[in-house]
Amino acid sequence: MSQPDSATVYLVGAGPGAVDLLTVRAARLLARAQVVFHDALVNPEILALAPQAQMVAVGKRSGRHSTAQRFINKQLVDAAQKYQIIVRLKGGDPMLFGRAQEEISALTQAGITIEIVPGVSAAFAASAQLQCSLSQRALARSVVFATPRQAKGSVDNTWARAVAAADTAVLYMAAGQADQVSAALIHEGVPGERTVAIVENVSLAETRCRICTVASMAHAAKNLGSGPAVVMIGQVYAHLRQVMESEWTEQSTRLGLGSA
Repeated sequence: MSQPDSATVYLVGAGPGAVDLLTVRAARLLARAQVVFHDALVNPEILALAPQAQMVAVGKRSGRHSTAQRFINKQLVDAAQKYQIIVRLKGGDPMLFGRAQEEISALTQAGITIEIVPGVSAAFAASAQLQCSLSQRALARSVVFATPRQAKGSVDNTWARAVAAADTAVLYMAAGQADQVSAALIHEGVPGERTVAIVENVSLAETRCRICTVASMAHAAKNLGSGPAVVMIGQVYAHLRQVMESEWTEQSTRLGLGSA
């Protein structure tokens, strides 16, 4: 079967979770999609925006059975032989820790048209939720996005060194191994008392945040649920500790802050 003349695979960012943080372009594509390949953590309310589409779950979750990337690639290529509008829906932004490049390469090699639709990454949504900028004048002029997770056969991961050199850092897929993360950062010279904000279920009603330090990160992470979380590290979050330690104000309740 030959590829439809106008077949296009759209790699679409689903954002951090809340349906109203989806981009207008993404919502319009979902309304037209014939098939949607979606991550495990995509909000069902977002999937409901494509009621006419065939839904294919291809999610990946740490420690759980997940779809192999090579099989996802093949599914996307095969779908382009049958459909014209194929949406690959990824949490956050496709181009940040979303393995988008592997899918782009497979589709390009197959001669299939691709378009990328950006999404709101969890780092930006969490910063908005905490009302705390990742970069702040005279305090934080460098920001690093990193993950401690390392694919089998990949080059050495120097994430801890990069975090130690940055003013602010956001770690993805790190809360589940907070003890190793804490030890690695302290080994690289990050002060144990540096402030950390661990934000779970960013942008959703069930969100919660734990304010702690690099040294107490493992203890704080034990109080989290099973939702996705980002680990945010830097002095820009120090004032959140001050609020937490001084009094439990109306503002902290609104932001969903919790103590470690």
